Amino acid sequence: MTNPASSGSDPLVPILEYDPSPGALIEPGHVARPVEGLVTSTVICFFSEIVDEVCGGGRAEEVVQMGMESPRPLYLLEVGDGRRVAVFHPGVGAPLAVALMEEAIALGCTSFVACGGAGALVPGLALGHVVVPNAAVRDEGTSYHYLPPAREVEADLDAVAVAVSVLERRDVPHTVGKTWTTDAPYRETAARIAKRRAEGCITVEMEAAAFLALARHRRVRFAQYLYAGDDVSGEAWDHRSWQNSSVRRSLFDLAVEASLEL
Repeated sequence: MTNPASSGSDPLVPILEYDPSPGALIEPGHVARPVEGLVTSTVICFFSEIVDEVCGGGRAEEVVQMGMESPRPLYLLEVGDGRRVAVFHPGVGAPLAVALMEEAIALGCTSFVACGGAGALVPGLALGHVVVPNAAVRDEGTSYHYLPPAREVEADLDAVAVAVSVLERRDVPHTVGKTWTTDAPYRETAARIAKRRAEGCITVEMEAAAFLALARHRRVRFAQYLYAGDDVSGEAWDHRSWQNSSVRRSLFDLAVEASLEL
């Protein structure tokens, strides 16, 4: 029997119906207005305890609350020598993280460095090892609303170079490589892991492809630091207590430095 959904010129899957229209019914500027004097350098930090440690308790100025149903603060942090960066926690998952980044762009932020953890897809990727994504496999949904359908999205190589230069200057061991972005951490099956590893992915996470797509769509600068967390490269999952890694604070500091250089 012929599938009626496949007839005609319409794609079978709605996620592939990319619309290049520049405007949308609800624009980020409808909910987030530019903030006078806001810095352009921004750190997107996935470590809530680090954001609280560095920015909470009045240690940074809370500029505005972002997000419609689950508001999150955008902080303005003094980092010395009169320099300041914006900081926010993006939640978890591409839809929320990208929506908050959209609002940050509407507020006036133009360069971003994200720092977070990722699963290790390849054996031997040590806990805490830093990875700079230069491309991401688009196995999520958000990026398809910002770019035409494609298997991967490449990073801004100039932004990657800046991120790498900071690591080299600080003598931080690191790897530049491809990441796998998925919406479903509980569906990382052995077959999918093997397939992604075979096409060159070294980490798995939930946001990078969408961040890269948004950055290209909005023409802002973006780079990302990931650190190798749990290990999904073997026959059994190894948690490795990855959320307790001491690298989290240092990765935040590196992201601050890189964001200022972008």
